[in-house]
Amino acid sequence: MLFLIFLFISVSSPAAGCTFDEDTDPGLCEYRQGQEDDFDWQLIRTYNWPHPTPDLLRGSFMMVNSSQHYGGQRAQLLLLPLSENDTHCIQFSYFLYSRDGHSPGDLQVFIRVNNGPKGSAVWNISGAQGRQWHQVELAVSTFWPSEYQVIFEATVSEERQGYIALDDIMLLNYPCYKVAHFSRLGDVEVNAGQNASFQCVATGKTSESEPFLLERRNGIVLGSPLLSRLSHKRLMATFQVEAERGEQDLYRCVTLSQRGAAVSNFGELIVRVPPTPIAPPQLLRAGPTYLIIQLNTNSIVGDGPVIRREIQYRASQSTWLETHGVGSLTYKVWHLEPDTEYHISVLLTRPGDGGTGAPGPPLISRTKCAEPMRALRGLTATEIQPRQLSLQWEPLGYNLTRCHTYTLSLCYRYSMPTGGSGGNNATVRECLSVEGNTSHFTLRDLPPFRSVHVRLALSNPEGKKESREVTFQTEEDSNPGGIASESLTFTPLDDMIFLKWEEPVEPNGLITQYEISYQSIESSDPGINVPGPRRTVSKLRNETYHMFSGLHPGTTYLVSVRARTTKGFGQTALTEITTNISAPVFDYEDIPSPLSESESTITVLLRPALGRGAPVSAYQVVVVEEDGSRQKKRRELGSSDCFPTPNSHSEAQAKRAPHYYTAELAPSSLPEATPFTVGDNHTYNGYWNSPLDPTKNYLIYFQATSNFRGETRINCIRIARKAACKDSKRALEVSQHAEDMGLILGACAGGLVVLILLLGAIVVIVKKGRDFYPYPYYPRKKVAINKAAMSYRQEKSRKLSSLDCSMTEQSTLQQDVSIANSFLDAHACNARNDQRSSVNESSSLLGGSPHRHCRRKSSPYHTGQLHPAVRVADLLQHINQMKTAEGYGFKQEYESFFDGWDVKKKDKTKGRHDSLLSHDRHRVKMHSLLADPSSDYVNANYIDGYQRSNHFIATQGPKQDMIYDFWRMVWQENCFSIVMLTKLVEVGRMKCCKYWPDDTEMYGDIKITLLKTETLAEYTVRTFAMERVGYPAKHEVCQFHFTSWPEHGVPYHATGLLAFLRRVKASTPPDAGPVVVHCSMGAGRTGCYIVLDVMLDMAECEGVVDIYNCVKTLCSRRINMIQTEEQYVFIHDAILEACLCGETAIPVSEFSLTYKELLKVDSQSNTSQLREEFQTLNSVTPHLDVEECSISLMPRNREKNRSMDVLPPDRSLAFLVTTEGESSNYINAALADSFLQPAAIVVTPHPLPGTTTDFWRLVYDYGCTSIVMLNQLNQSNSAWPCLQYWPEPGLQQFGPMTVELLSRTADDDVIIRLFRVQNITRLQEGQLVVRHFQFLRWSPYRDIPDSKKAFLSLLAQVHNWQRECGEGRTVVHCLNGGGRSGTFSACTMLLEMIRHHSIVDVFFAAKTLRNSKPNMVETMVREKKQTTYTCLLGHSGLFFKLITNHLANTKPSLPETFYMLTCNC
Repeated sequence: MLFLIFLFISVSSPAAGCTFDEDTDPGLCEYRQGQEDDFDWQLIRTYNWPHPTPDLLRGSFMMVNSSQHYGGQRAQLLLLPLSENDTHCIQFSYFLYSRDGHSPGDLQVFIRVNNGPKGSAVWNISGAQGRQWHQVELAVSTFWPSEYQVIFEATVSEERQGYIALDDIMLLNYPCYKVAHFSRLGDVEVNAGQNASFQCVATGKTSESEPFLLERRNGIVLGSPLLSRLSHKRLMATFQVEAERGEQDLYRCVTLSQRGAAVSNFGELIVRVPPTPIAPPQLLRAGPTYLIIQLNTNSIVGDGPVIRREIQYRASQSTWLETHGVGSLTYKVWHLEPDTEYHISVLLTRPGDGGTGAPGPPLISRTKCAEPMRALRGLTATEIQPRQLSLQWEPLGYNLTRCHTYTLSLCYRYSMPTGGSGGNNATVRECLSVEGNTSHFTLRDLPPFRSVHVRLALSNPEGKKESREVTFQTEEDSNPGGIASESLTFTPLDDMIFLKWEEPVEPNGLITQYEISYQSIESSDPGINVPGPRRTVSKLRNETYHMFSGLHPGTTYLVSVRARTTKGFGQTALTEITTNISAPVFDYEDIPSPLSESESTITVLLRPALGRGAPVSAYQVVVVEEDGSRQKKRRELGSSDCFPTPNSHSEAQAKRAPHYYTAELAPSSLPEATPFTVGDNHTYNGYWNSPLDPTKNYLIYFQATSNFRGETRINCIRIARKAACKDSKRALEVSQHAEDMGLILGACAGGLVVLILLLGAIVVIVKKGRDFYPYPYYPRKKVAINKAAMSYRQEKSRKLSSLDCSMTEQSTLQQDVSIANSFLDAHACNARNDQRSSVNESSSLLGGSPHRHCRRKSSPYHTGQLHPAVRVADLLQHINQMKTAEGYGFKQEYESFFDGWDVKKKDKTKGRHDSLLSHDRHRVKMHSLLADPSSDYVNANYIDGYQRSNHFIATQGPKQDMIYDFWRMVWQENCFSIVMLTKLVEVGRMKCCKYWPDDTEMYGDIKITLLKTETLAEYTVRTFAMERVGYPAKHEVCQFHFTSWPEHGVPYHATGLLAFLRRVKASTPPDAGPVVVHCSMGAGRTGCYIVLDVMLDMAECEGVVDIYNCVKTLCSRRINMIQTEEQYVFIHDAILEACLCGETAIPVSEFSLTYKELLKVDSQSNTSQLREEFQTLNSVTPHLDVEECSISLMPRNREKNRSMDVLPPDRSLAFLVTTEGESSNYINAALADSFLQPAAIVVTPHPLPGTTTDFWRLVYDYGCTSIVMLNQLNQSNSAWPCLQYWPEPGLQQFGPMTVELLSRTADDDVIIRLFRVQNITRLQEGQLVVRHFQFLRWSPYRDIPDSKKAFLSLLAQVHNWQRECGEGRTVVHCLNGGGRSGTFSACTMLLEMIRHHSIVDVFFAAKTLRNSKPNMVETMVREKKQTTYTCLLGHSGLFFKLITNHLANTKPSLPETFYMLTCNC
């Protein structure tokens, strides 16, 4: 029987509920029995029973007696519906007991919302629980306007024994204590097919071990949530519900425990259907490669709103789909194939994941035909007969025709004699139609031995493309005719002849080659044996010219030319050609010293000259007056400026000419070296040898002249200089008093010996820690050439004798101490007391710094007792010890700089960092502006140089509001040089304001004008004009901007920084104000630069370096001058590299003599300076560790390396940008700087079969316009052959790259190909035109090219092409990307040096390349301890040999340089 009880609970009171006692307020306790159950609950009051049963406890409660009902029967008790907008806590007590322990049944609690289905039980208990009451809490979350109702349901067990009871059902006005409660569960909206995420957040007493459930309104329960603890009292359970199309339902969160249960409100799951258009798009216009459509999206199926529209299209015969976003209702579909049918559909998207609906109905449309892509190519003859041609061409395809309907025509023409007397020809023309699916055709009935011009025409409805005419020659059975003698033209030079001819008038066949023979038959030079041997040269059929080289001047050659076909040789054309004569050559190794000299005469030694091509016809002795007002250009040995005008002494005075002939001598009068007195007052062949004016300075020149057949050649040299009389008198005075001075000096010497011994003893006792060692460290400027035959490299060798003795192959920082001692201390050092007053500052990269004397005066950098100065000779040993020391090393030395610093803060608005504010005592104090008394402050400090106070100003990079103060400081301090060591932006952060203009700009009352800019690979030099309002003076300021130094780090090598430092020192005038040095903060990099400058000067003047105390002194002027230990170590390494390498730049004018001295082998050491220089290069070349090549050694990249012994370091890798499937972005290629541009050269090995695609990706990604190939095909000593990696002929695709051969030219030395490279995945980036230079004159296993002239010609051609292309890079490759590539790259750098700075520095070029890739200019045998230097002398000496005869005393432009070298080498 069913009992329905209603329980009404007032929620307005603090607490309400039912205790079922008789005195319970009926208004607070209303309930009803269920209508859909089997029986009712009984209200029991046991204290009224006369005979109470011992199974029940005393009290009033609702009860079900299981023994009175059948198993499975149910009774429901329903409470009053509640609608609070909050979480309710309902507390009740239950009783389940059976005397014999059987289960009386189950007790379940349901929460029904809005009178809906009761759903699943939120809490249940079953089985006997003991004879006692148990209390349970229900946390129910409900929110307005929803309401809920609590239903208690008792179910009788099959055993039908015991009692189920309820009591004290209370609604609490505070949260539940025993169970958690849920936060509000929100509605979830998703698109069909996506997973909806319900997040149930429980607050209170929560545990991960208690079950969390998601209940659907129909009672289905979902489990297995993802639990996450938000806090110690908050736990979140996340449920994923798959949303089906059109589904919409309610879900709530439930958690169960023995203490009770928590139930959330129902959240709604809303499932939206993505939209789909009803109608297909509409076609508005069609073109060959596009379709313009209208979307038609007004009518859709599904749910909105539409937030994105896309079109999806594919070719009808293809499954490949493309999707484009559309921003308007009309869209132009680009990049379609012509004459192709396409399916185009529209996609609509609504908000949320999965919001894109299915494609709408497709529009099926066809594009129009397009004009043929290009003309047909590959027209060749498969068979040539006298009267027919069998032709073939590339197969036709849709990619060419661009239309499925097309026609192909073959047109040809040839000339036929008309038969008249005028010799006129008639042209026969005809066009034949060819079937479209064929690629061959035979022309018949052609005349024999005629040029037939054939072209192909491809046309379709939209256009026509005609190929270039290809000329074929029908055969003829006869020998060719002779070359016309009148067609032979030539240009003779002194040792070369350029000959040109025309093809025979009657070739009678295809010319296969030309044979040129030549023989000397007559010569005006008696030293030439005539007739000479006959030599023969063969030329290709398209080469109707030849350059004869290595000829004798003034010699007549008999030259014959004849043509050859497959049938034989034709008649020979003969001509005689005479070479020009050359200027005579003098037998002077250097400028000789005069034999004697008086007030009005000077006696010199005249040596006879050697005629070249013609005997010497006359000699002239020329006198040039040195007049300071005229500033005559002094002529050195070998100058090409001679004196062709024969001025006598009187004519020179009348014309005010700078020179006059003082004597003319016949060759017969000078059979051997003969003394001659200039100014002896005699007449020689009409020229008066006038006495010289004792008050003037004169230059004496000796000139030789050769004449032959109207040609005149002159050569002259300077043989003496006559000083004014006052110099002679002074020398005479010194000579007269020499004897007296000798006596005085002898007496002084004895006293000095005693004094020196006493002072030496005192020094040993008092000052044990330090001695001054006079070791020179820099090479000096070259000795005057008229005093001794010693080049500047000889002087360098002598000056560096204490340093430059023994060099090894080991790294600078890893050499053994014993080797270092051998290298630095093998030779004794001479005292320098007699040298200090005359030592010049070291040569800079530009060849010479201002003169400065090493004065012995107090220096601000004092040597301390704990940190004494280090000898230059001991520097390598000292650095190795500091790097490997365990107790005290660079780390401890660097940390000691930070003790006891005191910062006095000034104007913080002008300081970039508080920690770097200027020390007040040494700060730069500005002249105050009238309107601003505090304007005397700028964040800058004076720093002393070596033996020069306040030589530097260290400051920060100007901020925007500091630019005017910065230029005020430069003006006030009369600064000429500004050294900038930071880029404007680094790692995305502004480091310094651009404080200079691009043209002209006013900063306050200061006007700055940019005069010129010089950009090199590692730094930029800008020259400014500086003017100030109210001041008449105009200052010139140079900014030296070093761009290769990263912030908070150091350069990988010091080579570029040392060259930069020398450039600054060489360019700064000695009387200029302080050098302004700044980086970003005015510390770190600024301090490193100043320390390097000071210490290199100290090393030069004292032979010691005191880095520690120098840094300590700098930090007392401005804190944080050295920011990191890495910078401190870098200073040591940079100074060591400077000491080891020295200055290696050679002025072009001194190159010839320098190179000869470099090659001289010392008899004692059995080595040459060139060999020693290469040993130095090896010692300072960085040696790669495995970690530095980590990318190359990755397993997926190993197969991309031709040799695992030659790997590029990670820092220099050229990573690929273009993607290709799963391929990595690695290629064995290194970026290297040229002299003018960073990363201008890409060095790589010959491509492997598997890396050909990567090679062309490299060319395209890095904009390379030149490829230089220095090895031969199939040249390899490994398992990987050198295969052809380019198409020839036609077009070939390599991955995403297409490479097309445009043209090809060839000679004996180089094959030049022109390619067009395009990335088909990035067509919008356009095409790249690349020229490929395949050098043929470098045989396998040779260390230098077979022909130096051919190699120079290659350099010239690459340079000219790069100049046309602009800023393109050059790819250089040989077999392994090492020695040959390095030689070419080094020569390229040297030519840039010559053109821009008139210097040659082979060491710097090789060192720079090796910094990027250590195996560049590789000349040592790797696998053996002993080394050979043949390769060295080839690679390092190659360029010396090429330019020694032409650049010694000239400064030609680069094209002129190439021309001279190519013609004469």
